[in-house]
Amino acid sequence: MTPMGFHAGALHLSLADRICAGSLCRVCALSHVLRTEDLYFEWSIDYARSLVTAFHDPRQNHLLAVLPADEFQRLLPLLELVDLPLGHVIHESGIRMRHVYFPIDVIVSLLYVMEDGASAEIAVVGNEGIVGVSLFMGGETTPSRAIVRSAGHAYRLKAQVLKAEFDRVGGRRSGALHHLLLRYTQALLTQMAQTAACNRHHSLEQQLCRWLLLSLDRVPANELILTQELIANMLGVRREGVTEAAGKLQKAGLIEYRRGHITVLDRGRLEAQSCECYAVVKKEFERLLPEAIAR
Repeated sequence: MTPMGFHAGALHLSLADRICAGSLCRVCALSHVLRTEDLYFEWSIDYARSLVTAFHDPRQNHLLAVLPADEFQRLLPLLELVDLPLGHVIHESGIRMRHVYFPIDVIVSLLYVMEDGASAEIAVVGNEGIVGVSLFMGGETTPSRAIVRSAGHAYRLKAQVLKAEFDRVGGRRSGALHHLLLRYTQALLTQMAQTAACNRHHSLEQQLCRWLLLSLDRVPANELILTQELIANMLGVRREGVTEAAGKLQKAGLIEYRRGHITVLDRGRLEAQSCECYAVVKKEFERLLPEAIAR
């Protein structure tokens, strides 16, 4: 429904009738239509934005969800909902970030990029965490790149705001966000270390299982929209290797792959097929962030 219940086509017909009757000059009519269509377009954009906002809540991010009410309310008006399309680079290596991001339904890969352009994923962040740990850890920048590998939304917060909140610790201040982010960072470091060990010691098929499981933990469904080329780039391997590994999993009835869509058919068997690395990362997140992971 357009503003005031009018349809754009009906408006154009009314103006055309008036032009033919000689009561409205063509220049005035054109100006009127353009102004009205601009108003309609602006209203449509605002309406679409309101719908997006209505379906998203900062508490869909597990870290924000477990903050004490007073700390959450202090941050709430400063959080900005942003749309993050596939392939969007959130930050580049060595560039100081101006915001941190709290994902709600987007998956972000942290990549290490070599001098020749080759890359490999060192960690994945979803609604369990935050993108931009270097800001509150004091390093300001990082040698990794953060890129969106599953489109969605996140709430971002200005860097100086997060730093100020992170430093609210001691005395009568609870410092809940401070301690929460430190525990999350430790869990993230575990994921990075385990990923390095996995890439060195385990088969590509096992790596793919781990990678799929970590991705599934960060989306509300059992389907992932991913191409084999994207997976190969994330794992730092050749596409042919991913094709072969995915083919084995599909033949075994663990997954179904078609046109960039991967559906997990048997998660239990997929976990059994994976190496121990997935379980190590999962258990460490559960140990360090039990209140957040339980959500």
